Amino acid sequence: MSADNADADPPDSALAAHPETAYFWGHVAGAGELSDSCVTVETGDEAAADRLAAIAGGERTDHRVREREYAHDTSVTRREDAYTVQVFGDLAGRAAAAFGLPISGEAGGYRLDPLAVHDRQLLRGVVESCGTVCFKSSSGTVGLSVVHGDRALLDAVGSLLDGAPVDAPYGEPAEASSGYYFSVEDDAVPELGAWLYEGSEASGLFAPSRRRKLRRSLEEAEGVDATLAVEP
Repeated sequence: MSADNADADPPDSALAAHPETAYFWGHVAGAGELSDSCVTVETGDEAAADRLAAIAGGERTDHRVREREYAHDTSVTRREDAYTVQVFGDLAGRAAAAFGLPISGEAGGYRLDPLAVHDRQLLRGVVESCGTVCFKSSSGTVGLSVVHGDRALLDAVGSLLDGAPVDAPYGEPAEASSGYYFSVEDDAVPELGAWLYEGSEASGLFAPSRRRKLRRSLEEAEGVDATLAVEP
């Protein structure tokens, strides 16, 4: 486990084990695509897009507003921003070999162990890219699910949660309209969320809109002591 540190030296390469690269590849694993000559990742947060581009030496190549289906109910959609970041060159092939990420339609094994020393930032990237957070008014709790088209990624995320320093039990992966999902038990979400974003203000490794959504959901929840720092 590693803490966010604003004074940390930048990574030697985009494949080095480092908080910044762990956050970047967490986003790529959750909402990215690798081809022979390009790493492409999408995010709904403009600040996160700029940070991802800076980490890997890429560029923000597109911005559009899209209709997105809810993971558990495809009859309901919402409009949201989508920012595309691309890194051109041989990084995609090297990342596929290093981390077992799928490339050009070929399945991957998601061998994320080289980045697991920075599990907080890696999981933060995954949760921001393919996680859903919601306040459940019926129970006064906060829900957190991870949704992805490749069940192998959910298995890898589950292993990371198993090794986290906070207790984060989760259910078995189940089929969803957009692939597969599992949910962290509601009682565990406040502590997990607080741990995920601890120190993020110092490093800047976070999507402000996603952190804000989690913070507001925790504030609405009943009997929750865990809190997130309020960004300026």
